[in-house]
Amino acid sequence: PRLRVVRCMAASEAAQLKSAREDIKEILKTTYCHPILVRLGWHDSGTYDKNIEEWPQRGGADGSLRFDPELSHGANAGLTNALKLIQPIKDKYPGITYADLFQLASATAIEEAGGPKLPMKYGRVDITAPEQCPPEGRLPDAGPRLPAEHLREEIVALSGAHTLGRSRPDRSGWGKPETKYTKDGPGEPGGQSWTAEWLKFDNSYFKDIKEQRDQELLVLPTDAALFDDPSFKVYAEKYAEDQEAFFKDYAEAHAKLSNLGAKFDPPEGFSLDADKGAVATEEKAVADPAPTSDTNGAGPQPEPFVAAKYSYKKRELSDTMKQKIRAEYEGLGGSPNKPMKSNYFLNIMIVIAGLAFLTSLVGN
Repeated sequence: PRLRVVRCMAASEAAQLKSAREDIKEILKTTYCHPILVRLGWHDSGTYDKNIEEWPQRGGADGSLRFDPELSHGANAGLTNALKLIQPIKDKYPGITYADLFQLASATAIEEAGGPKLPMKYGRVDITAPEQCPPEGRLPDAGPRLPAEHLREEIVALSGAHTLGRSRPDRSGWGKPETKYTKDGPGEPGGQSWTAEWLKFDNSYFKDIKEQRDQELLVLPTDAALFDDPSFKVYAEKYAEDQEAFFKDYAEAHAKLSNLGAKFDPPEGFSLDADKGAVATEEKAVADPAPTSDTNGAGPQPEPFVAAKYSYKKRELSDTMKQKIRAEYEGLGGSPNKPMKSNYFLNIMIVIAGLAFLTSLVGN
């Protein structure tokens, strides 16, 4: 019988995802749609129910938001505009899933707005029918009866993503129709932002919520809870003072959120930047070639001095001893990168000392 080779494909092709990422960057440059793309990724994954094990019943990042039953949920008002931006990219790259594309768009928007590099992985599998969409009501609410208790289902760092975007009363029921920061766009004018520079990803959200001095900026009940609730306040204060700490925690939290409920193929997923280490090593080998024996006729060069190589049996020299050896070596004109200079006076003294030692032996 003839053997047939079957090629096993992942849910998405890495090469197409990389190309799609570049197309998303171009869209961001012209439409300033960073906030709605972040929202698209969040709302697709945010329907995850930890109490349900089966996929896709558990919800999460499975591309279900593209279907009308879920897109029509009240919390998803306005996200049809995000789908209109994304669909041409999906049509151009049929080898990627909606689930991966939504999360790729969200992560790219954060990074292109000045945010941290996110440790994303891909390979998410799509649901295939509208009947598989999760029920309405799973997404977090902006104004629950007990904001702090409700917010414990999220991560404080994720709230910092409100540094991007605006809230529109005709979509979410919150915010002003426009403010001095939003009336002229960019993009579609209107809405109320949490920060003055609402297309820049930084820690302004925590600073502005803490001070609450600008009435033009939005503060939802769940925003205020970050500084009202003692357990949240510790982190909110930290992020307001230390943007680097916020970026670090946010990157981890965003990546975790993007994986909620997802089914991966391959099961471990894959990274679009997994080959960077190999490239860096290869470039380093080119930039720093190994020394050759050709020394322009000067003969072989001494091996560079490395104090750590000098050890007693299996016990390594202490750092203090290494420093002492190095200092003495450099004191005689040597260095780790060049041979020690000749010191004729020292050589003569060594010869005299040797002769004196031999003379004493002969005498004895």
